[in-house]
Amino acid sequence: MNAVYLESVGILGPGLPDWATARRVLDGELPHRAELPRPDPPQLPPNERRRIPQLVRWALAVAHEALAGGERTAAEVAMVFSSSSGDGEIVHKLCEAVTAPEREVSPTMFHNSVHNAAPGYWSISTGSQQRSVALCGHDASFAVGLLEAVALVLSEQASVLLVACDLPFPEPLAALRDITLPFGVALLLSPVPGKRALASWRVSLGAGPEPARFPHMLPAALATNPAAQALPLLAASRGGTAQTVSIVYVGDRHMTVETSPCR
Repeated sequence: MNAVYLESVGILGPGLPDWATARRVLDGELPHRAELPRPDPPQLPPNERRRIPQLVRWALAVAHEALAGGERTAAEVAMVFSSSSGDGEIVHKLCEAVTAPEREVSPTMFHNSVHNAAPGYWSISTGSQQRSVALCGHDASFAVGLLEAVALVLSEQASVLLVACDLPFPEPLAALRDITLPFGVALLLSPVPGKRALASWRVSLGAGPEPARFPHMLPAALATNPAAQALPLLAASRGGTAQTVSIVYVGDRHMTVETSPCR
């Protein structure tokens, strides 16, 4: 497969408040600290800002950071949004509502329950009329999203913003989904290398080698967050030499990414 180019990154997780900090942590220049960030609401109309759920806050925070670090505008980039389970908090509230005697579901809650809520709020906050795709693949959601984004970049010869985000579920649903730490990442991918390009990636699918080890300087609990499968790839892309990274895909297959530095 032809190469795509990583133009910029947005990131949000425990001890990783932005890409500038995260890359220093991955490089070993800063110790990891476990503080949880609190993303501020994006630039939305007041009504939308009041009802925006946490998953969307995290998704839009990383999306805006990646866009600001690249050479594109929102009007130029399509979005692929990937989440393994959607908004667990909203699912929990819906389950409570339909089991209560009144069985009344808030219209706002229902509005936020759809899997493409984040791309919808993105189009509102940026005015973008570009296409968007929302998908999931359970534990392979990051790889599924990356494959979709790469296919769009190469087939349309256009830039694509991949956003992957997963947050812990509240109890009792948390017992069924092993996500204990929140994480969100946005990757701006382009068909040609811009002046700020960080790495080139060539993606393929197959039986593949075992998945890459999770970065040792980060908490092991973060490795169970499907969106955080981006971290071994980003760590490899920070190196000064070409590397091959394997990521869990659907079934017994793996995604292989050959990454080479652009700087």
